[in-house]
Amino acid sequence: MQIPEQVQWILDKLEENGKEGYAVGGCVRDSVLGHVPKDWDITTSAKPEEVKQIFRKTIDTGIAHGTVTVMVEGTGYEVTTYRVDGEYEDHRHPKQVEYTANLEEDLKRRDFTINALAISLNQENYGVLIDPFGGLQHLEERLIKTPLDPGLTFSDDPLRMMRAIRFASQLNFQIEENTFQAIAEYRHRLPIVSMERIMDEFNKIMLSPEPSRGIRLLDEAGLLEIFFPELTALKGVD
Repeated sequence: MQIPEQVQWILDKLEENGKEGYAVGGCVRDSVLGHVPKDWDITTSAKPEEVKQIFRKTIDTGIAHGTVTVMVEGTGYEVTTYRVDGEYEDHRHPKQVEYTANLEEDLKRRDFTINALAISLNQENYGVLIDPFGGLQHLEERLIKTPLDPGLTFSDDPLRMMRAIRFASQLNFQIEENTFQAIAEYRHRLPIVSMERIMDEFNKIMLSPEPSRGIRLLDEAGLLEIFFPELTALKGVD
């Protein structure tokens, strides 16, 4: 992995202050796949107020949910405290956030196993991959699967159903059978999500390397008819 100097500096500073810190999520996934990450997210045992004490320049971008943006040489990096989410009241953000000292508890709240990966970059455990839900194996198998029961994952945030299909289209992965069945089962919850967020995911699917495959998966799961019935009406029309 080619770690940006700023990311390594942030993790080193956390370690110097007696706090754990890991690169987490999509940046780890993309690095394992040989892609250059667009963003680097950091998860830490430090609470938001401690992060603000450790770093001189910070922005309270999501402090209610444990996230502080640390500014380094004009670039912002999101640093989020390990947390356990409560009920998703608005189906986007949890109603309440409880901090935890356990990294695995934090990872299991994430959408898919391939995004529930963290890597240690501190001196003692440099390069150690934290993978409690088999995300590395699922990357090798090219499989989209949720860390927890997919019904719980999609009920908490129904947009994750769209995200599953988006990742399948972007990465040319398969969606694990139970996960796909849960998408079809919980599709009725999609209208809870704002149309703006739905269309953002749809646009990403359309811009993926396999947009036709994405459309097919949306149709097979019954999502397409919910937010784009005009398109499903065109099936079979020359």
